[in-house]
Amino acid sequence: MTIIRIVYAGVLDLRTDEAYYWTWSKELQLCFLDHPPMIAWFIRLGTALFDDTNLGVRFAGILAMAASQFLIADIVRRVTHDARAVVLAVLLPEAALYYGLLMAKVAPDTAAIPFALAMVWSLVRTAENEDGRWWLAAGLFGGLALLSKFTVVMLLPGVAAFLLVPAWRSRWLASPYPWCGALIALAVFSPVLIWNAQHDWASFRFQFVRAIAPREFSFRTLGDYIGLQFGQVGFVLLPVALCALTLTAWRGYRTREPVAILLSTAVLVPFLYFLWKSLTLRIGDTWPMFMWPIAFAAVAINVVKLRQDGWPTSMIRSTVRWARVAVVTGIAMVVLIFLYYVAAPWNFLGRADPIGSEAGYQQVAARVEQELAKTGATWIATSDYRTYAMMRWFFRGRVPVIQVNERARFMGFRDPGMNLIAEHPGLYVVREPDNTGRLWTDTTARREPLGNVQRSWRGTVMDSYALERLTGWTPDLSPPPDSPLYQWRWLAGELDATPRA
Repeated sequence: MTIIRIVYAGVLDLRTDEAYYWTWSKELQLCFLDHPPMIAWFIRLGTALFDDTNLGVRFAGILAMAASQFLIADIVRRVTHDARAVVLAVLLPEAALYYGLLMAKVAPDTAAIPFALAMVWSLVRTAENEDGRWWLAAGLFGGLALLSKFTVVMLLPGVAAFLLVPAWRSRWLASPYPWCGALIALAVFSPVLIWNAQHDWASFRFQFVRAIAPREFSFRTLGDYIGLQFGQVGFVLLPVALCALTLTAWRGYRTREPVAILLSTAVLVPFLYFLWKSLTLRIGDTWPMFMWPIAFAAVAINVVKLRQDGWPTSMIRSTVRWARVAVVTGIAMVVLIFLYYVAAPWNFLGRADPIGSEAGYQQVAARVEQELAKTGATWIATSDYRTYAMMRWFFRGRVPVIQVNERARFMGFRDPGMNLIAEHPGLYVVREPDNTGRLWTDTTARREPLGNVQRSWRGTVMDSYALERLTGWTPDLSPPPDSPLYQWRWLAGELDATPRA
């Protein structure tokens, strides 16, 4: 399965968000508008080893998967002392599409998952021997998880329940260790706080606006969320995990067992929160992914605990059987999907294909290169971060690429080459029909249409892009905050609440 992930990472073209995070790795920033900086540092490590290649960008995901499996296995080993449960714990992530294959697709979750698991592992060590020093390790890993993705803050209810519900709460509340652990987490997270203090708390406001923006009730977004969990976790594994979590929560809160409380609360709280938000908001495909590895540990532990708690033999056999079915069917599905994307020539899903919908940018880049040579343009302009990221990926610094709007995304970025931009013609690359918007109304730019180019995958046209020659204007890389070229679209009210696939 690791070989499969390595082949997948090396063969498939980068998706747009992956290329976007790769552009971050070229900057020395404490934080970014969209996310904390850890994913940029992960990519920088991979590209230092394997250069700016698909595998280099995605290498951190391969390491993160291995580290995550080790942590899940050791959590289960320490709780159960059962070798079969440990084997199950290692196999369960392989049976989930997101982890068994798509962990090779780099995202902020790639970094958040192993650090979140390491925090849970440290707390399990605390419960194992009641050594308060493990609170310090939990604070370190919790801070690193927050430095990877903001949504891991939803693990805090699980940590709070672990601290407050068991009989030891008075002891730990009076101990300096949990409080020192919290200070360590805050110190590790401080780069994000420093950057935001310098930039009007931009990334916090960005996330806050996304979370509270008013939207209408929709069964469609609810169905999308539930369907996404089935698809990425597994049609059998998802109900197996939810059943195990329910039993774990019942056992933990009934007997005040610390680890059971921690595991169940750390997953069920964010799962139910996302379920509630999905009534009005489309939940992104990676948003809940930090929590399911904790659920896999709960599944393996639950198999052993059922025996220890004296549950009926039929219940135990059924639980074991469904866990095995989840592993076998899940791994088979992961392998089939790998073969479909790596070896098959077909496109069964048309434009809805989640991988194909972001493929084919090399066709756009090739046409852009031709037009640069024909028109004498010295730089590329775009108006969405996806096209910006892919053009930067394919041109690798040979030509300056500028996203002329949403300049808040690029606060603190280095000079992209203004000597090649100022008073020079540019080439505007824009996904149709976005070229008909109001972006250029208040500028002096003159636009000369040059035609369009289509982006296709396995015979299906995914998008069409207009190409235009720009003259008479130099982009302002640092417009004032009230400028329409500065604001990100969430703040400007121009972005639909539904993210693209």
